[in-house]
Amino acid sequence: QVQLVESGGGLVQAGGSLRLSCAASGRTFSRYDMAWFRQAPGKEREFVVDIWSGGSTHYADSVKGRFTISRDNAKNTVYLQMNSLKAEDTAVYYCAARTAFTHPYAYWGQGTQVTVSS
Repeated sequence: QVQLVESGGGLVQAGGSLRLSCAASGRTFSRYDMAWFRQAPGKEREFVVDIWSGGSTHYADSVKGRFTISRDNAKNTVYLQMNSLKAEDTAVYYCAARTAFTHPYAYWGQGTQVTVSS
């Protein structure tokens, strides 16, 4: 079982930055693929970015060049650095984990609210 706890959300003005963190339980964190998803009010949850256990990253077009995902396996933590924030980035951001490439993202955190004021 993997437990995920996000932190770092808040209110920021458009053009500003935030860094989200996601701390994971378990001794095999380095083997997990990790991802960030988000859900805006009235919309479906959408993929933002992921980082695989080998380090490769994949970004949604809407955040390319503005968001950066990274991981620290020694701290069992994945980060999402968000720059040049826009009002449309306002959402609840969720951290997710999967234990293998062929598995779905089955482990989820509780989410952290990010609000960007225009």
